[in-house]
Amino acid sequence: MTSATNTANLERPLRKDAAQHRQQLLAAAVQVFDEQGLDASVTEIARVAGVGIGTLYRRFPTKDALIDALVREILGATIQMARDAVRAPDGTGLERFLEASSAYQAEHAGCLPRLWNTDHEMVKTARQLIAKLLVDAKKHDRIRHDLTSTDLSLAMFSLLGVLEATLPVAPDAWRRHLDLLIAGMRPAALNLPHRALSTASLDKVLATHIPTVAAR
Repeated sequence: MTSATNTANLERPLRKDAAQHRQQLLAAAVQVFDEQGLDASVTEIARVAGVGIGTLYRRFPTKDALIDALVREILGATIQMARDAVRAPDGTGLERFLEASSAYQAEHAGCLPRLWNTDHEMVKTARQLIAKLLVDAKKHDRIRHDLTSTDLSLAMFSLLGVLEATLPVAPDAWRRHLDLLIAGMRPAALNLPHRALSTASLDKVLATHIPTVAAR
């Protein structure tokens, strides 16, 4: 089979039943990973989805392929939230994006550790849009002018730790954390005393937190 044929097969739309199975499996993966973490077995995901393990492997040949598909869905939704927020008036888009994306992350907490793969093209797209929101917020004096894109990335990354620690017993605790983060971003008379991380340093920090998962 030629590479052109392979590409055509990959781009061909799924049959209705195949597309339905794919969405069932992704929804089940969200639920199972939230409850058991990324080491949960694909057998359990297939059971929750109500399909056989063979169906799972036809849609996702490996566990990593399933996680990657889920990450792409989350990143796609995050990018759309950022694009929607860009249209918000008076520099409010950044706060709207932070609130909407944080709520979405809270609903998909189980696979968030894999969301921070900085080599992913969709991550780069999201960063570009968030940087645009930051510029607009500064233009309208809604946010301190020494805030950087890496500051925002670290602030969003900090939500992961809060979600992991609090979701089982206080599922809305992240909202207070976000309130505090946004309050700290408000305009201030004095600049912050310490420098922001460079993008290269930020990427090194995030890369150390991308977990490997057992192929179960």
